[in-house]
Amino acid sequence: MSMAISRLVYCKFEVINLFEDKMKHIVKIMTFLVAITAVWISLLQTAMIPRSHTWLLPLYFIVSLGCYGLLMVGVGLMQFPTCPQEAVLLQQDVIEAKQFLKHNGVDVGSD
Repeated sequence: MSMAISRLVYCKFEVINLFEDKMKHIVKIMTFLVAITAVWISLLQTAMIPRSHTWLLPLYFIVSLGCYGLLMVGVGLMQFPTCPQEAVLLQQDVIEAKQFLKHNGVDVGSD
């Protein structure tokens, strides 16, 4: 009984820690968005940049974030590790599975 309770308490603390980590991330994002909004509103108020350009800043920001996201995906794909050892193990698993299925009377097709 005490083992089950200790597992439950442990799981509860893990959920709380996970929730706190996500909340920290949300707070960072919200702080960033508030800062960006404050800069945008200050640019609208001070007229340092022509008003016609200032109204387009959120659009430029969204396009910039999209470009950044695409760049990060591209960099991730270029740095994606190849795992020749894992490929060999996967091929062995496929051969083993085909043999098992053939042994049990399942038609797996030709190689």
